[in-house]
Amino acid sequence: MIGASSLGTLIEWYDFYIFGSLATVLANQFFPKTNPTAALLSTLATFAAGFIVRPFGALVFGRLGDLIGRKHTFLLTLIIMGGSTFAIGLVPSYETIGFAAPIIVLVLRLLQGLALGGEYGGAATYVAEHSPDNKRGFYTSWIQTTATLGLFVSLGVILLTRHGLDADQAKSIAKFNDWGWRIPFLVSVVLVIVSIYIRLKMKESPLFEKLKTEGTTSVNPLKESFGHRSNLKMVLLALFGATMGQGVVWYTGQFYAQSFIENVCKVDFDQSRTILIWAILFATPFFVFFGSWSDKVGRKWIMLTGMLLAVVTYQYLFKQLLDLSNHKTKQELVDLKQIKTNFTPVANTSDTLRTVTNKYFYADGMIVSEVKKDTLYSEPGRVTIKPDIKISKTVGTADYWKMVFFVYIMILYVTMVYGPIAAFLVELFPTKIRYTSMSLPYHIGNGVFGGLTPFIATLLTTIYTNDKLVGLMYPIIIAAVCLVIGTLYINNKIHAEILE
Repeated sequence: MIGASSLGTLIEWYDFYIFGSLATVLANQFFPKTNPTAALLSTLATFAAGFIVRPFGALVFGRLGDLIGRKHTFLLTLIIMGGSTFAIGLVPSYETIGFAAPIIVLVLRLLQGLALGGEYGGAATYVAEHSPDNKRGFYTSWIQTTATLGLFVSLGVILLTRHGLDADQAKSIAKFNDWGWRIPFLVSVVLVIVSIYIRLKMKESPLFEKLKTEGTTSVNPLKESFGHRSNLKMVLLALFGATMGQGVVWYTGQFYAQSFIENVCKVDFDQSRTILIWAILFATPFFVFFGSWSDKVGRKWIMLTGMLLAVVTYQYLFKQLLDLSNHKTKQELVDLKQIKTNFTPVANTSDTLRTVTNKYFYADGMIVSEVKKDTLYSEPGRVTIKPDIKISKTVGTADYWKMVFFVYIMILYVTMVYGPIAAFLVELFPTKIRYTSMSLPYHIGNGVFGGLTPFIATLLTTIYTNDKLVGLMYPIIIAAVCLVIGTLYINNKIHAEILE
């Protein structure tokens, strides 16, 4: 039961997060290449759009789940998610069909968000309603691992694909950036088919079956969830006292951290992903640890402690990542410096594209590649006024593992806020409206507040260019507000409701 629910949810998270993991590649595929920063922001905005619609998916599929059952509803969400992900892998590039490309991708991304809005609540509710009262945190924590493991699998598939398309590494990466990025999207259809087969064999939740037998299922789940003052109060408390802060901690530790390492620290594609992979691998068992511990000591203080730690240490942790990747503080091995210049004719003109690659080596093992491109025009003395410069760094072994450690700490915070939250949410609401009631605050907290984290944080760094840590103000402020509300208004015994 737990395995079947978790596998399907893991695959949905995999489908959902491939997009974010490939943000820099997709920016070149689906948006104009004339402004790389704008293209990246547009891609992150499209990524965030999938989060924004998740609350609507929670309403639509939550209502269905409370009317027709948990099993059939999250089977439907799995099919929609898998179909949308597969379709993204088939969309032609911007160069082929122009602005139709980002529009189609946006529509598919919205469908992904709607599907995920219905999936999580169904899976968490289904598992919770099969769980004994004294082990609900432990059982539901396995569902909580799926979001992180889905990200882990997506990163792994991307790296395997990126290096498996050609024996020559440079050619393999070029093929991946050109068309190979589609493979992680397309292979998801196989995973979805397997999960559908497994879920078809699952039985309905026993508590929901009891309601059906007794004829006491909800007639209008939306009205009962949000039209009754006492239940609406719990929905708002769940949002502003728990899921809002949990959402920004989750997406800061597992998405903005990767974006920061790649786009601000300029660490190369592979290292930025493997740093996150190792951190996830080491931290994932703590989802189950904190979920199980919450059965003994309560959910509240574990979650709020994770938020507090994030608020007071994020600036320090990200500053360490920045310092470790700062080549200006390191000893350069001047004798090893490499300079390579290539001249390429510009098609249909008499101009020439000049590419100068400088490679710098440092005593601690860091290698910095600086690629500078400008155009030599046929008119005498005319060159590109502002050359395009891209920097990529490969950090040395010692600094690499230090960066893994700092990201691991951030993901530990994620396990604290996320491990117990499914049990916390399902215990707030009665069975007949549980799917609807818990799904909405979860997906607003995660989808809106959390999902916007990479976009808003990256946007802030483009506005306040002198402060590379300014993006952290968003998650810190949101987590701090949630921490205060949760501390004051959430009763640690609030989760003591016995599921009917």
